[in-house]
Amino acid sequence: MIKAILLDIEGTTTPIDFVHKTLFPYAKAKLGEFVETHFSALEPEIEQLEKEYHKDFANQLYGRDFRSDAPETLANYLEFLIEVDRKSTQLKSIQGKIWQSGYESGELVSEIFADVPKAFKRWKAAGKTIAIFSSGSVLAQKLIFKYSNFGDLSGFISDYFDTNTGAKQTGESYVKIATAMNHPQKRVAFISDVTAELDAAKIAGLCTFLSVREGNGIVQPPINHSAIASFNDLQNI
Repeated sequence: MIKAILLDIEGTTTPIDFVHKTLFPYAKAKLGEFVETHFSALEPEIEQLEKEYHKDFANQLYGRDFRSDAPETLANYLEFLIEVDRKSTQLKSIQGKIWQSGYESGELVSEIFADVPKAFKRWKAAGKTIAIFSSGSVLAQKLIFKYSNFGDLSGFISDYFDTNTGAKQTGESYVKIATAMNHPQKRVAFISDVTAELDAAKIAGLCTFLSVREGNGIVQPPINHSAIASFNDLQNI
């Protein structure tokens, strides 16, 4: 019997378009102003980003200047990371902080699929643990469920995991998560729209489901996971 449900966000609980057409453009538009205003508070991220920059510079991936005392150079480098779709933990951290301002001001309201709140209630009533694993920062994850179009759903979620735990396409990450939730891997179900993530989770011993919601990308075979169109397909999980 499944004891815990581990969920991806983009394409699983939340439309891909909301992430790519609302959240990402919002963070990019506010990036320069946010970095300038909050520069001193970003010291932990800047320290790690500088290390990342030196690797990119050495590998001739990024040729512009980066100075830890110059906000404009930080903003430029962050824009580069966005353009190449780098799953940088530090970029995700800063994006989350920008989104927090947007949510708290009322500029942002996250979109959640209609079947998600019902499933949360059903799973919680059945005593199952609900957790999130996303490449977005834990802060960004919490904001999506706190400020949703269905109200505050954060009370249903017990745990949040981001890339500080490990890469989503590495089996070890899912072993760590199951251990953190105090459940055997075989008692944890992972739902995502990305087969490479599901493959890693399956190798780690988790039960896996492929999210094939409208708006998700086309999945290339072979597919070694049960496909679901919504959480309504998991009535008896």
